Amino acid sequence: MFQFAVESYRSCSPAASCFSEMAESKPGLRKPVFIKVDQLRPGTSGHTLTVKVVDSKMVLQKGRPDGPQVRQMRIAECLVGDETGMIVFTARNEQVDLMKPGITVILRNARIDMFKGSMRLAVDKWGRVEVTDPADFTVKEDNNLSLVEYELVNVVEE
Repeated sequence: MFQFAVESYRSCSPAASCFSEMAESKPGLRKPVFIKVDQLRPGTSGHTLTVKVVDSKMVLQKGRPDGPQVRQMRIAECLVGDETGMIVFTARNEQVDLMKPGITVILRNARIDMFKGSMRLAVDKWGRVEVTDPADFTVKEDNNLSLVEYELVNVVEE
């Protein structure tokens, strides 16, 4: 296999771009798989969801408001949901500005964090929060996944 790699490398002339051939054979980005809120489970990540913002509440604002944006830290807890249920989304810094009640957003590469035994949805620097066209669903408010309390249990195998 090493010989093949060396031979194929040598077959490329300096003027020809071997790197472009390798880039063309590389598969493109995969299509996102959108899931519903009721499919979220503790400890999972990489989720893509379309949700509506039901409520938003600022819980932390550190730094001077007139200071540079880099030094200011803001955290808001937002209640988001779709037609299957609701969950608390923790918005950080510039995400806080996007999370206004009634707005529909797409959460890409979201993960589930556990806070005091309950699930919280979050998007870190590897994910993205995008405002999108208003969705035509109504949020199912009687199924709040953040109200379900989980307990970590150690199982001892004998």
